[in-house]
Amino acid sequence: MKQKRQWILAAILTLWCSSATETWAQLQRTEDFHSRYTLTEAVVLSRHNIRSPLSGPESALGRITPHEWFDWLSAPSELSLRGGVLETMMGQYFRKWLVSEGLMKENETPAEGTMRFYANSMQRTIATAQYFSSGMLPVANIAIEHHYDVGTMDPVFTPQLTTVSDDYRERALQQIAELFGNGEMAGIGQKMSASYALLEQVLDISRSMACQQGDTCNFKTDDTVVKLELNKEPGMTGGLKLACSAADALVLQYYEESDKQKAAFGKNLNEEDWKKLASILSRYGEVLFTAPLIAVNAAHPLLQEMLTELQTEGRHFTFLCGHDSNIASVLAALGVSDYELKGAIEQKTPIGCKLVVEKWLGTDGKEYAALNLCYQSVDQLRQLQLLTLENPPAVYSLRLEGLTANDDGLYLLSDLKKRLQERIDEYDSLTTGITTTRQEVASPIKT
Repeated sequence: MKQKRQWILAAILTLWCSSATETWAQLQRTEDFHSRYTLTEAVVLSRHNIRSPLSGPESALGRITPHEWFDWLSAPSELSLRGGVLETMMGQYFRKWLVSEGLMKENETPAEGTMRFYANSMQRTIATAQYFSSGMLPVANIAIEHHYDVGTMDPVFTPQLTTVSDDYRERALQQIAELFGNGEMAGIGQKMSASYALLEQVLDISRSMACQQGDTCNFKTDDTVVKLELNKEPGMTGGLKLACSAADALVLQYYEESDKQKAAFGKNLNEEDWKKLASILSRYGEVLFTAPLIAVNAAHPLLQEMLTELQTEGRHFTFLCGHDSNIASVLAALGVSDYELKGAIEQKTPIGCKLVVEKWLGTDGKEYAALNLCYQSVDQLRQLQLLTLENPPAVYSLRLEGLTANDDGLYLLSDLKKRLQERIDEYDSLTTGITTTRQEVASPIKT
């Protein structure tokens, strides 16, 4: 096993230059690292894999372009077959990784309580968890835990505001304006004008039914309104919301359609163009879910769930399946440093990505933790590339503001647990007029 791991490391270091040191974090750990640390648990918070758009072509999507959208076989918002295949591949990769770390056996049937697969009660999240478990545990016939009828949002995965006051609303809206609009809500859309222009060009919106009928010939930059209501997800009206819906459908079409030019309605788009379109999705999610006052509120139940999993005796692996809004709000609440992902057009929470919290036991008797984002690159998504230890998904090592990692890039587990508990406790002060004193770090989204 050691010789194999050394060969894998050498191959990857040969293929990737030093600028990629952040990217293949799991596989760059040396034999010396493994002689001093043993993996004891992994807690995964996953975004569902490729789904069809949330609304069909007969909706506003069909009115803002003269082109025909991709003919999805899955119903609106449901996991596609490609998404299921990709998620099975990701599960198989995790199996190979966890077997190589000695945390499980090949073709293992886990003992009761050692592994948990819990999903939001939506088709795309339940199906993602089912496909992942089939790749990771192909003979175990895992039952996916979900608590509500299919199509009903589970409060644990619903990024809703469960405590709101007038004072809180005012402070949160001001925080959003400062972080994303130079102090004004109008600035949010104005910063996106270049992305809007590209989107309008790709859609040929000037030739659309909506434009011909005189209601939508472009995406407005000065009409963003954010709504913060009790027991509801943060909401938005205006040009950014409509642009997000269209950009979301285009990006999903790009993942699913093999012909790149056809995916772009006949336009020749390069990777930077696709990143510009996908930035609309990221900005929409950032605005709604990652301002610190919003994140601590919206992520509250998932922070509790993750802390509980890290403290559950006998647990070796946890898979929580939700949405990009869940990952975005959790990362923002934890105070993760800003980042950009290589090989992805969605720069913050790519489709199917996983926040992986690894628990390591050191030979010094201390417990440590690492936080990574694991995701399939755009080429792996489009080409349905098989994932192996030799052809792994991208793995980006995340950093936490205000906490110090050791020379091996690991945090004390007690420090991570303390950060989780602090953010959980911070929820209780949100509507008391006490503002947060921690550094305000924005990270991304939802679909």
